[in-house]
Formats: sequence, structure tokens, C-alpha cells
Amino acid sequence: MTNTMMNYIRIALYALLVFVGMQLYQIWDKEHPATPEVATTTEAPAATATSNQFISDIAKTNKETAVAKPGSTTQPNSVIVSSNIIHVKTDVYDIDIDAQGGDIVQVKLLKYPQQLHSATPFLLLNNDDATRYLAQSGLLSSNGPDTSQGQGLYKADKTDYTLDSNQNQLQVALHWQNADGVKVTKVFTFARDNYEINVDYQIQNPSQKAWEGNLYLQLMRKNTPPTKPGLMNLSTYFGAAVSSPEKRFQKIDFKQMQQAPFNQTIVGGWAAMVQHYFVSAWIPESTATSQYFTRVTDDGLYTVGMLGPKLTAAPGTTVNTHAKFYAGPAIAKKLEQAAPGLQLTIDFGIFWIISGTIFWMMALIYGLIGNWGWSIVLVTLVIKLMFYHLSAKSYRSMSMLKKLQPKINALKERYGSDKQKFTQATLELYKKEKVNPMSGCLPILIQIPVFIGLYWVLIESIELRQAPFILWIQDLTQKDPFYVLPVLMGISMFLQQRLNPPPPDPMQAKVMMFMPVIFTALFMNFPAGLMLYWFVNNSLSFLQQWYIMRTINGTDTPKSKK
Repeated sequence: MTNTMMNYIRIALYALLVFVGMQLYQIWDKEHPATPEVATTTEAPAATATSNQFISDIAKTNKETAVAKPGSTTQPNSVIVSSNIIHVKTDVYDIDIDAQGGDIVQVKLLKYPQQLHSATPFLLLNNDDATRYLAQSGLLSSNGPDTSQGQGLYKADKTDYTLDSNQNQLQVALHWQNADGVKVTKVFTFARDNYEINVDYQIQNPSQKAWEGNLYLQLMRKNTPPTKPGLMNLSTYFGAAVSSPEKRFQKIDFKQMQQAPFNQTIVGGWAAMVQHYFVSAWIPESTATSQYFTRVTDDGLYTVGMLGPKLTAAPGTTVNTHAKFYAGPAIAKKLEQAAPGLQLTIDFGIFWIISGTIFWMMALIYGLIGNWGWSIVLVTLVIKLMFYHLSAKSYRSMSMLKKLQPKINALKERYGSDKQKFTQATLELYKKEKVNPMSGCLPILIQIPVFIGLYWVLIESIELRQAPFILWIQDLTQKDPFYVLPVLMGISMFLQQRLNPPPPDPMQAKVMMFMPVIFTALFMNFPAGLMLYWFVNNSLSFLQQWYIMRTINGTDTPKSKK
């Protein structure tokens, strides 16, 4: 292969990297809009599954007072305030529970600010008419507390609960009783520094007839993603997911819910709603056989949940049942502790093996130095060391090509316009000198999957959300506000190119000369963490190539091109 062809391939690889970069930028741009975007929803057809309709009727009946009615003074985007709200505050949560059904209608995550340097905590679940997102659970029975006519009204000892500094656990007990004397106690248990909420039911039946019912758990939300999908739908996943022993992670997006309701019997498992950085999930008992379902209500609430097995409390007996609710950050370790396979909701894209390895190394280093920026720097160094010998072979080949450039020019002058003889003579020269021109493309080939893998780590790992580096870089997942890192990346790319043999074709030479400028312009608004990686990688590559060229040329450094 001639030097000309090698340069064409190199240009093509650069073009591929530009194309990939443009795709990723459009994804990133959609994930970081200047102002929040609200997606609209279309009215969806009702589900056909009887159990789904039954539970949905409960939710719909219960929420009639929360939805603005014709002639109501409630404004379309107002937050619905109920007189039955029970407020709970722990070290990680600020939660509202509606005594009507015991639904969780608001979750604020106190350790995660809504915006950088903001005192406002991130709002995950809410009862806003435009962005409603609720976690419902209850006991479905003809004898209550939840029936086709609505959800039962629980009573609590007080309306405000706080996890004190000397407590590791906080319990909130809700009580309900029917006319027959059947008592239901619903207990929420919160633990310090924990995003798992235990939900326990106790059914006491002192009556003369059996009580029968089913535990149901469901998540309901509007189709209002934080952002719109990016190019080729490669943006972070927004939608529902379920898990079963046969399939640990199954996505069910909102379009699928509209097209065909999900209906499957699953032992154990979980049902979740997934969005950028955060997850909510209902987790039944691991031995329970539940009917999992999805549904879209007429008012645009997308639902995923499950109906548990029949519970029977014979006269004079007490029955207990249990479930867990996770609502919080998508941290792999915490998700895995909550339920098997729940960590799979963290989606690292097509290069998930590379992304997972990069994040594992970064987390390991972060545990030692406590800075994600320096973790990126050191991981880049580790990656360079892993591919050191492979890169060294490539750089030696490029250095030899540069030394052979006068001989190649002489061959070009000798054979003139006879391209066939020139190509044959050039290949013989490469063979004689043991030079492989294709090896010069290897660094670019290595860089593309690592570049994409690190990109997904930056946009998908909540650990890096609002993570500072040094000085002006206060969030590695946002662009460099002063564009210092993109400019440094472009300079490092230019210096590295100066070490490579010049393309024989003037047009190719001009294209290669403008590549650093093009890349700097295209990637100015990319995450600072990605630009940091690229700058460090280019700098290390330059030093390695410079050292190899100096070794090949003796003590003299390579001369600059004029």
C-alpha cells in the first residue's frame, strides 16, 4: 500500500471520528438543553388486561381530585396539594406520602442538587399535573382498603416525620380499618444513607369471614423526559423496564406501551422507571409470583407494575406481606444491593465493556485521590501504557516512513506519471525497509472506541454528575466554560501531526493541516472530561512518538517541516 493510500485511509478515519463526534455532540446537546423541555403526550388506547384495568381504575378514581377539571380554578401546571399529605424527611430524602392510598407522590433527593451550586434538591417523583410521576402500592380487595371504587384513606399518628441525627431508622405507620373490623397497617421504613424503602403490610382479621386480596405495586408517570432523543436515538434511555429470571433486564419504552401492553407472569423480578442518572423501582418478594403489566391511561399516565398472588386472612388470623421501593441515583453498587440485575439500568451503550472497564478503573483511582478529573488523567495514562508496545510499533513505522520520504520523492520523479511502476517500486521499498504504512492508522483506530466508551461513562455515570476538576472546571460533564481544554486538544493534535510524514498530495496536506482546527471547532462544546482525556492522550502520544523518532534518528530530534 502506498503512502498516498495510507493518507487517504488516515483521512477517512479522521472523518469517521468527526462523524462519531458530531453524533455524540447532538446526543450531549439534547441531554444538556439551555432550558428544560417538556414533551407532549398523545391520548393512548386503554389496555385490555382485566387486572390492569382494575388497578388503573383505582388510580384514576383516586386522582380525579388532583387533575384540573373543566371550570376548576386549578391552573394547568400547578402542583396539587392534598390535605392528606404526610411529610417525611431523612438524610437523603424529602418525601410526601398521600394518606389516600398511601402513595408516594413526591421524592426530593437531598444529596443531589437540581443544578450546579444550587440549594434546590433534585425532584424525582412529583404530583405536578404536567410531569406527574407517582409510586403507588396497595391491597386490592372487595373488602378494602383498595377497591374498584377507589383507594382507602389511611390514618397516621402525625403528619411530619424526621430522621433524627441519633437515629439509623425511621418508621411511618399508616392505619386503616373497615366496617367488619379488618385492620390494615402499612409501614414505610427508611434507613440512614439508604435509597431503599421497605413497605410492609399487616392484615389483622378479627371478623367472622375471610379477607382476600392482592398486593399491587405500580409506577405511573407522564411521558415528559428531561430531554428529547438524540441523533439515531442514542440518547440515554427514558422509559420502563422489568426483570425476570429468564431476562434480567427488559426495556419497555413508552411507544411499546402504547402499541401493545406488557403482560407476563414473573417470579420475583422488579419493575422500574428509568431516566438520565436516576431510577425508581418496585421490588416484590423474591419468591412471589406476580402478574407484571404496563398500561397507558386516557390522561397520558404510563404505568408499569405488578399484581401479586392472592393473600388470604382467615377469621382470627394475621397475614403479612412485604415489598421494597428504590428511588434514587443510578449507582451500580446501590442498585445491585437493592435487587439482582437492577444495576443493568445503567446503560453504557454499544461499547459497554470498554465503558464499564474505564469506569471501574476511574472509580478505583477516585477512591484513592478523590478527584474524578485526575482519575481521567491517570486512566488515560493506564490506557496508553496498555497499548504502549502497539503504539510504539506504529510510531516506529511512521518514523521510518518519514526517513524514507526523500527516497519516495525520488521514485516519484523517476517514474513520473507511470503510477503503476511508482506503486510497485514504493511497495518494494516498504518491503525492503520493513515498513508498514497502515500501522500509522492504528492510534486513531484505538482512540475511536475508547473515545465513545468514555463519552458514555461521562453522560451515564451519576458519580461524575457535577463533579469538579480544578480551577475553572467545576463540572466534568459540562463544556469547558472558557474553551481552554478544546484549544489545548487542538494544539496537541497539531504538534503530533508535525511528527508524521507529510502527505505527497498537496490537497491531502491541506486537509491534514486543517484537521486540528476542524476538531477544535467541532468539540468545543463537548464535556470537559472528554476534552481532558483527548488532550492528555494526544500529549502522551506526542511524547512517545517524539522519543521513538529521536531514538531512530540518534541524538538529533526530528526536524520540523518547512
